[in-house]
Amino acid sequence: MDPRLLEILVCPACKGPLDFRKAQSELVCKGCRLAYSIKDDIPVMLEDEARQLSAEEAR
Repeated sequence: MDPRLLEILVCPACKGPLDFRKAQSELVCKGCRLAYSIKDDIPVMLEDEARQLSAEEAR
């Protein structure tokens, strides 16, 4: 994932920061507890396609 892209991407739901989780290939918003998948190096930034995280996963 391009570090410059990570600097400008925000959660589409709350406009908060995202954490890159390389092992899961996801961008995670801890505030909304949503995980946005990355497919073929392209983040899928759609709320409808985001995965809901458990409280433990969001930490």
